[in-house]
Amino acid sequence: MSITAEEKARVMKEFGTKEGDTGSPEVQVAILSSRIATLTEHFKTHKKDNHGRRGLLKMVAQRRKLLDYLRGKEEQRYQDLIKKLGLRR
Repeated sequence: MSITAEEKARVMKEFGTKEGDTGSPEVQVAILSSRIATLTEHFKTHKKDNHGRRGLLKMVAQRRKLLDYLRGKEEQRYQDLIKKLGLRR
């Protein structure tokens, strides 16, 4: 249920602040968002996969924590990221 290496590399290149950036909050949130979207599609056909649903909820919580961290550090980076990803507001 994970994303492919090519998809992860594309996300890292698009959201990274420098070459090989995997640790910035923007990249982490973008990768989690991609994984969340993949799992959401999975649950449309596998409605009773409750173990996978727990993992999805953990990913959503982790993304929320990273977004809260980014919002506390630099509001403008946070606003740019949620606009780019199409998350709320």
